[in-house]
Amino acid sequence: MNLRSLQIYLNVIGIAVVTAGSVSVARAGQPSYPPEPTVVEYTVDPAWPQRPAEFGPRAAVPGIAVDREDRVWCLERCPVPVQVYTVQGELVKSWGQDQFKSPHSLRFDSRGNVWITDHAAHVVKKFTPEGQLLLTLGTPGKSGEDETHFNGPTDTAITPAGDVFVSDGYGNRRVVQFDAQGKFIKAWGQYGSGPGQFCLPHQIVVDSRGVLYVADRNAGRIHVFDQQGKVLGEWSHLIMPWGLCITAADEIWACGSSPQAWYRDGSYPPPKDAIFLRFSTDGKARQLWTVPVGQDGQEKPGECNWLHAVGVDSQGNLYAGDILGKRAQKLVRNTTASKQ
Repeated sequence: MNLRSLQIYLNVIGIAVVTAGSVSVARAGQPSYPPEPTVVEYTVDPAWPQRPAEFGPRAAVPGIAVDREDRVWCLERCPVPVQVYTVQGELVKSWGQDQFKSPHSLRFDSRGNVWITDHAAHVVKKFTPEGQLLLTLGTPGKSGEDETHFNGPTDTAITPAGDVFVSDGYGNRRVVQFDAQGKFIKAWGQYGSGPGQFCLPHQIVVDSRGVLYVADRNAGRIHVFDQQGKVLGEWSHLIMPWGLCITAADEIWACGSSPQAWYRDGSYPPPKDAIFLRFSTDGKARQLWTVPVGQDGQEKPGECNWLHAVGVDSQGNLYAGDILGKRAQKLVRNTTASKQ
């Protein structure tokens, strides 16, 4: 390279360096936050709900669900187990005294009736919205594995036609189907880790097409079935699913913890975190939100301790039912873009 060529080369390099520096300075002066919201955040409402003191000491809240009128139904293991609140936290009504031994989940059918699973009494009960008992599935106080007995049932899913699917999970490892009158139709499932088998079928929901989704909690997966019991899919390695709910738009929300071994060194480790995960019906994870795990008896608002149930209102706000945290909480959806 001669002297003139070298001079031209150095001039070009210098221009490039100056130009790159100018671009860097210009970019450094631009905002680094998105101009429109790209992340959905949730903030706890510490004043929700306005739980009356006469309900007694706070207890575990294993079930929570939002009805078509955006009323939030909390199932608490206290003297007044069924509590209905507005989205603002005002108590609408309550009932259920002396009706349950250890309630586990609460669901609605298409007519607004309330279905409550009592795992300790081995039954599922159907009520009017005002608390009148209409139907009992299972034999109260007696466990078994046949057409008239459950063993620790955990949840129910009711189709628009009235068919009832029960996850019979703590003692048995199966899903049981009944017709709208409570007549046994069939059952499927057994203990195991293979397709169609369960370690603990803990929650069950049904979408608008009639497809069933079963949270196999201890196996860290969600099973997908048709109503004949045929396996349609399996969603694994994403969440230890404790609770499930499904919206009118077929958005499936799961709550629980991130994947972990359920049994290790002779004991069952506690959940290492608390997460909410939204799926589409094809099994794709669409949204994730986490909250801190609180310390026993010292949980702060916004923390969960053995997160057990999730509900969603029409505005996308989340409602959480906690076991060791002994409370229901509202997480307010916020899509405001940060300007900081």
